[in-house]
Amino acid sequence: MSLPRVLTVAGSDSGGGAGIQADLKTMLALGVHGMSVVTAVTAQNSLGVQGAWELPVEAVRAQYRSVVDDIGVHAVKTGMLASAELVEAVAELVAGTDAPVVVDPVGVSKHGDPLLAASALDSVRTKLLPVATVATPNLDEVAQLTGVHVESEDQLREAAAAVLAHGPRWVLVKGGHLPGDAVDLLTDGTEEHWLRAPRHDNRHTHGTGCTLASAIASQLAKGRTVPEAVAAAKEYVTGAIAAGFALGGGIGPVDHGWGLGLGLGLGVGRGDA
Repeated sequence: MSLPRVLTVAGSDSGGGAGIQADLKTMLALGVHGMSVVTAVTAQNSLGVQGAWELPVEAVRAQYRSVVDDIGVHAVKTGMLASAELVEAVAELVAGTDAPVVVDPVGVSKHGDPLLAASALDSVRTKLLPVATVATPNLDEVAQLTGVHVESEDQLREAAAAVLAHGPRWVLVKGGHLPGDAVDLLTDGTEEHWLRAPRHDNRHTHGTGCTLASAIASQLAKGRTVPEAVAAAKEYVTGAIAAGFALGGGIGPVDHGWGLGLGLGLGVGRGDA
């Protein structure tokens, strides 16, 4: 059996905590072969994003075709797509690929820095979400895309319905910004799966969104169903958050190798986070 192959289409985080760096670390930790299409380069560290430069559409398209046409993919994950032109090009590419697609509709960084032009929001709604197998917005991204502002767990169902109206097969609304346990809602409009995890008292959570989406894509590449893939990914990212570690002077990253015993951060290698 060939090794499952997952392609991330996302921006580069020079600090290594999010973006394609987080995606590839996640894929390695979960036993799949990770490949990348770089859509943008950021100057980024634990304190924030100091600069971002998107790549030309032709460079993104060439990277994608180079990987897919030769190596092939079992799942695709999209992340930072800074402009409407990039969103539309990537949507067209993934629509023509016979593999599940996990769309992380990245709007802002962990520090609040914008990573998606306002002019690109309509392209995300009309071009990218309709080709998603699973969309994974957080509450800020739900508000950006739908206008629904979630302030309590009771509103997650409304938020999910608003995102599903744009066409993804499944949506995972991430409720991590709400008080209490970290609760997410996965639904296709018929089935509902509520995923809960204890909230860890750890501020070092840079890269959680990228990590979760990549973990879902990795599990889908292994042949799991969407509910199975999301449940396994939630467990993985919860452990990574618990083992997140200080790096630089701001918000450190989650620990992608927490279950591998690599000893990279505080509490890493416990295997019981």
